[in-house]
Amino acid sequence: MAVSASAVKELREKTGAGMLDCKKALDEANGDIEKATALLREKGLAAAANKAGRIATEGVVESYIHAGGRIGVLVEINCETDFVAKTDQFREFARDIAMQIAAANPKYVRREEVSAEDLEKEREILRNQALNEGKPANIVEKMVEGRIGKYYEEFCLLEQPFIKDPDKKISTLLNEKISTIGENISIRRFARYELGEGLEKKVDNFVEEVMSQAKL
Repeated sequence: MAVSASAVKELREKTGAGMLDCKKALDEANGDIEKATALLREKGLAAAANKAGRIATEGVVESYIHAGGRIGVLVEINCETDFVAKTDQFREFARDIAMQIAAANPKYVRREEVSAEDLEKEREILRNQALNEGKPANIVEKMVEGRIGKYYEEFCLLEQPFIKDPDKKISTLLNEKISTIGENISIRRFARYELGEGLEKKVDNFVEEVMSQAKL
């Protein structure tokens, strides 16, 4: 049977294995994702899945300052050993993630962190949008769930397209690093600061300023 590109993508994100290896495994498993995953594990190619349960308490807190000091990011990324934490490859990954956060402004690391309350608020907004667009009530809920997927993609770091390679999600990049580095890696938490965020900015009245300077 022909293997769909979406199935290859799903298996790649799940295991961190290469695209060609995923396609071969799916061909061999007749398109069955679970069987294909097992085949990749047997061949030692699903390294990310094998290492996901390991404890990762070492790592780095990476910082990134952007736009002349207008945006700053701190992100904690964990691995299993201090040795790996000091490698150039791990440091480069941490740097890429910090840059991703600065550029894409996620609110959460993963979708599980979105509270039920926030999710229901978003669903209500999307529901009203669909109704205001004149969509039939019987398909509104399906549309809402589809748009919730877009919400996760926009605000959850692991679901965002990688800024250096938009065809790849951050979760895929993470799994690839786990496979190549050989240790479990976890993006634990981050903080992003933008100059003036949350403050009411002063809007000067140019006419009043000129009159003041002219003492009129």
